[in-house]
Amino acid sequence: MNAIATHSTIHPLWLRLTHWLNATAVLLLIASGWRIYNATQFFDFAIPRGITLGGWLGGALQWHFAAMWLLFANGILYLLINLFSGRLRCQFFPIMPRQVLRDLGAALRGKLAHADPRHYNSVQRLAYVFVMLDSVVLVLSGLVLWKSVQFPLLRELVGGYEAARRVHFFAMAGLCGFIAVHVVMVALVPRTLLAMLRGR
Repeated sequence: MNAIATHSTIHPLWLRLTHWLNATAVLLLIASGWRIYNATQFFDFAIPRGITLGGWLGGALQWHFAAMWLLFANGILYLLINLFSGRLRCQFFPIMPRQVLRDLGAALRGKLAHADPRHYNSVQRLAYVFVMLDSVVLVLSGLVLWKSVQFPLLRELVGGYEAARRVHFFAMAGLCGFIAVHVVMVALVPRTLLAMLRGR
């Protein structure tokens, strides 16, 4: 029984493919977005040019739009499969505040168990639901920045064009924060990376 469990699939192929496509799209969006921000910055700092993508504003916008469509199509596919397979409900809910605090405390002490990588702990559930919602905010605010005239109601809901720029920026910062924590957690539990690469 243990041998069967050890060699069974943890992450199906569709999940691994959509994960890595999303990761690629997000990295391209962040790097090109930083270059766009530098060209039109509204805070008192700039992103180091060496970690931006596009070379110039026009090039950065081309990368940004290409990666945007990849993220949109792949993200919709990911959400639909999760929704209709029942995985969304089983893997990410419920999220109980008491369990989140308990698991967060265990994680900070380095004692968070990863006995079964098929099941997410409460901190993982919260983080993944956050990044899904954050991605929705990024898409909606991005639509205002891209086609402000065509989406007047959406523009007003986010407080206008300038507010949309800030909403987009802070949603991107939230996504960067998620990525940083995600990478640290993978470094602490390397077998999670192997599972996402080979499925088990």
